[in-house]
Parts: sequence; structure tokens; C-alpha cells
Amino acid sequence: MSYTREDIERIVAEEDIKFIRLQFTDIFGSMKNISITTRQLSRALDNKCMFDGSSIEGFVRVEESDMYLHPDLNSFAILPWIKEGGKVARLICDVYDTNGNPFMGDPRCVLKRVLAEAAELGYTVNIGPEAEFFLFKTDEEGNPTTIRNDKAGYFDLGPVDTDEAVRREMCKYLEEMGFEIEASHHENADSQHEIDFKYGEALTTADNIITFKLLVKTIAHKNGLHATFMPKPIYGICGSGMHINISLSKNGKNTFYDSSDELGLSSEAYCFMAGVLEHARGMCAVTNPIVNSYKRLVPGYEAPIYIAWSGKNRSPLIRVPSAKGEGTRIEIRNPDPAANPYLAFAAVLAAGLDGIKKNMTPPPSVESNIFEMSRKELREANIKALPTNLFEAIEEFEADELLMNTIGGHIAPKYIEAKRREWREYITTVHEWEVNRYLIKY
Repeated sequence: MSYTREDIERIVAEEDIKFIRLQFTDIFGSMKNISITTRQLSRALDNKCMFDGSSIEGFVRVEESDMYLHPDLNSFAILPWIKEGGKVARLICDVYDTNGNPFMGDPRCVLKRVLAEAAELGYTVNIGPEAEFFLFKTDEEGNPTTIRNDKAGYFDLGPVDTDEAVRREMCKYLEEMGFEIEASHHENADSQHEIDFKYGEALTTADNIITFKLLVKTIAHKNGLHATFMPKPIYGICGSGMHINISLSKNGKNTFYDSSDELGLSSEAYCFMAGVLEHARGMCAVTNPIVNSYKRLVPGYEAPIYIAWSGKNRSPLIRVPSAKGEGTRIEIRNPDPAANPYLAFAAVLAAGLDGIKKNMTPPPSVESNIFEMSRKELREANIKALPTNLFEAIEEFEADELLMNTIGGHIAPKYIEAKRREWREYITTVHEWEVNRYLIKY
């Protein structure tokens, strides 16, 4: 939806909206906001609303804390689930410094910078995400648990899928906010779900993911449940991924499509895919950003662990879906929903564009099940694995000059520092598994 200032002021008046949330994210993808009354709307639309950037992790120091929020008018939406105390709308904002320049620590700014590079090459970037999540029960005090709410599996329906009505409510509110819902279904694991919405331009899609996660968590809470996008909340069952379906367009035509190719892929698509494979290990630091991400990237649970591609099977990192023509795309299967979508999309796009610029060639496709290949077969096929933990991923990220430059000199060092701290806390913590295994034995 496209809005002008006059449109927003008119809608706010007609709908009797009482509050406006000015939203943005920190470098880890956590949504932040300041809320204003409609009396302050004019000031917000004049880009005059300030906040303390030193209070946001990864932003700025106390002595340079003043930041300005510049609303993206096209992101205006009414939050339909808020009924009491007056209607509430939101505007997603870019962050600017006091000199009137885009703030280099703003993840949305990072993605816009890479999209501008794509535009210089003539490309529009379209992305469709597939974000999975779990719905768990809460305890008597409303705190989240990992107690599953059903015993359903892929595509089951009620009454086995006890949360079907909750998903319907989520879809209803998403559509009221302008989402086009393509499918909603129960996923493989108990209490695991997926709601797919239509692909869109990359920046809009990143905004939509942030909105989607907020809405899912809010409606779950409203129904006495806890929604989590944690990649692997329970041992022994499938984790949650966020597959990224991506394509490039030029002059309104999908440049990934070539009818003369067996898979319907153009040379640009192959080059883009080669670039993603080339930078895959370093990208994991942002596409799989937490310690828990690597509990999902293990054999036996449908998540990819090897750097390869295929036109048929789902075991490699990249799959080429069967859709042709304007639906031609590549599906990158390792990202998970803990990722900051702005940084994850920026990394994937920068890697793919690098492949196009350098005319990279991907390795041969792998049509057999990689999980069943022996170490010898993997070695002979020169198939490498993704990082096995966050520490390894951060090391690869820091060694990848393209990705470091893409994420930028402000965010990259702060991000690395925070993730190394997260890793140190993890490896020095005594976990329940260790106590159960060693306490009596030793």
C-alpha cells in the first residue's frame, strides 16, 4: 500500500486512532518502539521524533545518543487486535543521526544500501519467507513452558490440530494488515506451525517478517499460549526454519527464468546461486544467529547442513522449486526465524550479487540424499558443511570481507562482540545434560 502524509492524517482522523507506534529494530532484530499520541503525529511525519540511541544495544554511546526516527509512510497500518483504550496504528521507521544522515547502525539501512546496489545493476529483489514457529502452553502464572499443545503432524487438521483456530485468528489479523496469506498449516513436529504469505519486494518482506512475528506472539498470548521462533526448542524433533525464496527482476521480468534451460534457470540465477554457496559459511552468523540455531542444523531433521544445491531434493542448502516463468526462484533452506531479516536478506543478496558480478559457476547439482552420503563420497564431491556452532560461524563471518563490508563498520564489530559474549556464556554454563551424565559417574 502506498500512502501520502495527507492519507495518513485523514485515516487517523476518520478511524479515531489514539496512538501511533514508531517502530524500528536493534541489530539483533528485536522490535523497539516509542509510542506517541495523535497530537504528535505531525511532528513524527516531520521526522522530528527523537529517542535515546545509547539505550539500544549495538547503537551508540551515551555521548552521541540522540537519534531521529524517519517514518516510512508506506508502512502505515492499524494494529487490528487492539480494541480497548482507542485504536493504535504503527509506522516503521528508519533511524537517522543528528546530522540528518542515515544511521549506519540501523539494520533497515543496511538492507536499503544493498538494495540500492542491486538497483544500480537494474535489479528488483523479491523474497518470500517461510517462517515456522511453535505454540506452547503457559503455566498458571502465564509464563512460557515447552509443554506441547497437540500431537499433530504435517498438514493435520482439527481436532488433532488443536491450534487450528488460533492460526485462523492470526491469518485474519494478518490479512487486515494487508498481508496476502497463501497457506496456513500444521508443521512436522508437535505444536509446530507455518503461515506463508506472498512474496514481495525485499524491504517490504523484511518489514512484514518483523510484523508477522509480533502478531503471532501477540495472538498466541491472547489465547493463553506462548509462540516461539526459537530454532530448536525441544531435543529430538524438527526445529523451525525460515526458508528464503529469492528472485531478481529486470524491467518487470524474472531474470532467473530461462525456458531453454532444463531447470528453467538463467545464467544470472546460476551465478547468484554460486555466490550464495561461496559465502554460505560466513552468512550463517546472520542467517543462523544464536547458539541454539546449530542444534537445528544437524542430520536427521530436514534442515540442511551441507553446502550444495539441487533441482529435486530438499537435503542441500539450496533447492530449485519446480515453479517456472515468473515463479522461478531459488530457495535457501538454512536460515532460521531468530535471524534479523534485514541483515539476513542483506547478506544473502550481497553474496548472490557477488556471484553475478564475478560470473561465478556453481558446482554440479546433487540429486541424491546428501544425508546418506559417506564421508568419502562427500569428500570426493567436494561438498563442505555449514558451521557446526556459533563460534565457528562468527569466525567465518569475520574472515569474509564481502559480508563484513555489507553489514558495515558500525554493526559488524558490535555484532561479533555480542555473539562471542553469547558463546562464552554458553560454553561456561553447566547444562542439565552434563549434570545428568556426570554427577553420579564422577
